[in-house]
Amino acid sequence: MDDQLYMKLALQQAALAAAKGEVPVGAIIVQSNRIVGKGHNRRETWCDPTAHAEMIAIRDAAETLGGWRLPECTMYVTLEPCAMCAAAIVHARIDRVVFGVRDPKTGFAGSLGNLLQDERLNHQVEITEGILADECGQILSDFFKTLRQKQKSDKEA
Repeated sequence: MDDQLYMKLALQQAALAAAKGEVPVGAIIVQSNRIVGKGHNRRETWCDPTAHAEMIAIRDAAETLGGWRLPECTMYVTLEPCAMCAAAIVHARIDRVVFGVRDPKTGFAGSLGNLLQDERLNHQVEITEGILADECGQILSDFFKTLRQKQKSDKEA
C-alpha cells in the first residue's frame, strides 16, 4: 500500500470538512488496495458528538463490506484518533491505523493513552504515524487560525 497516496485522499476528506465549517479531519478505509469507507467530521452539521471522521468511515466500510468486522483493513486518518474512535477501531477489528499528526489533547493512539494496542483488549492494531504530518497539521492550523480571526472580528463588530 502507498501510505502517502491514501493519506492524500484522507486530506481531501478533511478539506470537505473544512469547507462545511467542520474541524478538518478526514479518514478513509482501505482493503486490498480498494477504498471501502470514507468520512470527514460532521459533528456541527449533524449536531452529533459521535460524527467524527473515523466513525463515519467505519460505518461506510461496514456497509460496503456487509458486516461490522473490517478484517484486513487499514484506516488512514489525518489526526490521531480519540478514545471513542480508537475503541470503535478495535471493535471493528481494523488491522492498521495510519495517522498524520498527534492530538495531545484527545489522542488515544499514543498521546494520552493507547487503546489501539492495549493488550488487555481482544484486538490490537498496528500504528503508523507521521505520514504527511506537515500537510495534516497545516490544514488544522489554517482552520483554527481562520476561526480565531472570525471570532475576533465578530467580537469587534
